[in-house]
Amino acid sequence: MLTVHHVVAFVVLAVTWGSAALGFWAYRRGSASFAVQHALALAQTVLIAQVALGLLLLSNHNRAADRLHYAYGTFALLAVLAPWLYAPDDPRRRLLWFAGATLVAAALAVRAFMTA
Repeated sequence: MLTVHHVVAFVVLAVTWGSAALGFWAYRRGSASFAVQHALALAQTVLIAQVALGLLLLSNHNRAADRLHYAYGTFALLAVLAPWLYAPDDPRRRLLWFAGATLVAAALAVRAFMTA
């Protein structure tokens, strides 16, 4: 299970950074295709999966070396879920919120990886 958690960590890093870049590129272009929307949703999905794997490891008494690891993981998940509550109704600005939140989650995922 720990190996799966490590592999998914690399997936989280790649998908969040890529999705954020795609989101900002689509914002500059003026419109988001379905691919951009799905990439941002994929970033949310892999973060949820990573946190779920982390909770499974925690339930088996596998603890991270640094307690900040849990905080960074939780904050990364909250960052990608926050735009669902706070993003404006304008589609272009909403895209910017989701891309920005994904970028914040990517940075937090890097910190979580470094404290694992």
